[in-house]
Amino acid sequence: MDFSLSTEQELIVETVRAFVERELYPHELEVERNGRVAPELAGDIKRKAMEAGLFAANMPEAFGGAGLDAVSMSLMERELGRASMALQMLVARPSNILQACRGEQVKEYLLPTIRGERLECLAMTEPGAGSDLRSMSTRAEPHGDDYVINGSKHFISHADIADYVVLFAATGEEQTERGPKKRITAFLVDKGTEGLTVRDGYRSVSHRGYHNCILDFDDCRVPASKVLGDMHRGFEVANEWLSATRLQIAAMCIGRGHRALELCTEWAASRRQFGQAIGKFQGTSFKLADMAMELKAAEILMLETAWRLDQRSMRDQDAAMAKLYATEMLARLTDNAVQIFGGMGLMDELPLERLWRDARVERIWEGTSEIQRHIISRSLLRPHEKT
Repeated sequence: MDFSLSTEQELIVETVRAFVERELYPHELEVERNGRVAPELAGDIKRKAMEAGLFAANMPEAFGGAGLDAVSMSLMERELGRASMALQMLVARPSNILQACRGEQVKEYLLPTIRGERLECLAMTEPGAGSDLRSMSTRAEPHGDDYVINGSKHFISHADIADYVVLFAATGEEQTERGPKKRITAFLVDKGTEGLTVRDGYRSVSHRGYHNCILDFDDCRVPASKVLGDMHRGFEVANEWLSATRLQIAAMCIGRGHRALELCTEWAASRRQFGQAIGKFQGTSFKLADMAMELKAAEILMLETAWRLDQRSMRDQDAAMAKLYATEMLARLTDNAVQIFGGMGLMDELPLERLWRDARVERIWEGTSEIQRHIISRSLLRPHEKT
């Protein structure tokens, strides 16, 4: 694997970092204190992202996206990850799941989403089914040419501003050696569909302004033409998407880590105590060294995983390792960063307390750290299992 960046990749990094510093950083404190992104600001950022060619960069050129490879996309995610989640997610990267659109779905959902005319949200998690997707209770039952959906989803990111939902629901059972398992199917459900109610979610300490919502389905009827992908194959679609988002989270965490380390390094070089810069004390300098080392290790792991994805050789355990290490690295790094800053590290005049607070959720969503360890250990043990 060649770790050097191409001229195009270097340009991507420079362009995205400049955009983040110019268009996103100035609004972070406002979003943190208000708990929302003003609609006019959201529209302005979205427009500027389109003008800069950053919108839908992950989608194929054939559909109007930039068609970036996984390594280039991970570099872009790293730079966007430096900024507040509520702001950087306005530079939309539509879910890869939408590439399963067929026929009229392409015109109705995929292409408008890539053009920025529509926004999707994904609904998998339920109050009684988090990491265990197979245990979801939301059901979609056939009724003539339609499906009638009943159930509830929660922790659904940005459903308050989305135009439609990519919903995962149980559509039957299959018998396996370990007993019955639910079959899962993905559906496209427009906001405003009768029987779908979107409610405010919970107040989270992480990623303020990036809201989660609760979705209630009460005899919500959708036509069979809204099935996304193959019937009963939603679990496979979900797992493929989760692997991609785990790499995305790893990259964003690394971006936040870089920002925190840069802040700490500058502070340690300029803050003076007992007649010298605090960076001269081993209690501080050794922390900086460990932070830089762990950040570099996470970045190499992320880049290798992205390279494997480009080579079509990425395995579930690769994405699990990248997410697990990067998210836990960020927790350690931001905690040390707050310690280096002392009391000022906890004040919201600086972005550090937000980086520290935001880091907590990364070890939970898109598969907890425990789930990632399960995936990794299962891959190690499987070849030794007796048939």
